[in-house]
Amino acid sequence: METMQQNNHNQLKELKIELVRFMMSYKFALDEMNTKINILKQEFQYIHDYNPIEHVKSRVKSPESIVKKVDTKGYQLSLDSIRENVRDIAGIRITCSFLSDIYKLSEMIQNQKDIKVIECKDYIKNPKLNGYRSLHLIVQIPVFMSDREDHIFVEIQIRTIAMDFWASLEHKIYYKYNKEVPVQMKTELKEAAESATLLDMKMEKLHQKMKKLKETDGFEENNSDFQRLLSGTKQLSLPNDFLAASLHLIN
Repeated sequence: METMQQNNHNQLKELKIELVRFMMSYKFALDEMNTKINILKQEFQYIHDYNPIEHVKSRVKSPESIVKKVDTKGYQLSLDSIRENVRDIAGIRITCSFLSDIYKLSEMIQNQKDIKVIECKDYIKNPKLNGYRSLHLIVQIPVFMSDREDHIFVEIQIRTIAMDFWASLEHKIYYKYNKEVPVQMKTELKEAAESATLLDMKMEKLHQKMKKLKETDGFEENNSDFQRLLSGTKQLSLPNDFLAASLHLIN
C-alpha cells in the first residue's frame, strides 16, 4: 500500500514537472521571438532612420483557455496532442503604421534562418466576412531546454493601427452581447471596417509620396550627413564606443 502511494506521488510529481516545462517552453518561445523582433526594429531604425513597428503585445494562453479550445475542437486531452494541434498558445501581435510595413516586417521575420514558417493567412488581401483584416503567421521556433530541444509553435498577427482599433472594438462588442450581436450593429461594424481600409490605403499613399520626396530631396542632405560622420561628428543615436569603433574601421 505504501509502495503504491509512493508511486502515485512520484507520478504526480513528474506530471507537475512536465506541465510546468510545457508552459515554460511557450514563454521561452515568446521571449525568443520578442528578442528577434526588437533586434529587427532597432536595425531598421538605425539603417533606415524609420521604425515600422508601433506596438508589440505578447501572451501565453491560460491553461483554462487551452482546455476550452481542446474541448471545442475535439482534440485529445494530452500534452502531445495539445502541442501539435493548438498552435496559438504563444501569440504575438505587432501593430504597424502602414500597410507596406506589414509585408516588410513579415518578410524580415520569415527570412530568419531558425524560424520555420508553417502557415501564412493574409486576411488583408482576403478579409473575413465580418471585415476583419490582419496578416497571420504560424511559425515554429526552437527552444533549447537543459536536456532537449523543443520546436514551439508561435502565432504572429501583424496589422495596422486602424485594423487593430477596429478588431479591439469588435471584440468588445461581441463580448458585451455574448456573441449575439444585432444584425444592424454587424452591418455598421462591416462599414467601419471598410472605412478603416480606406484610411489605411490613403495613409499608405501619403507614406509612399513622403518616401519618394525624402529620397529625392534628401540625397544631398544625407550625403552631407555621411561626410560629417566621417569627419567625426556624431549624427546617429548610437553609443559612443560603437561610433568610435566604426569610425576607426572606416579610417
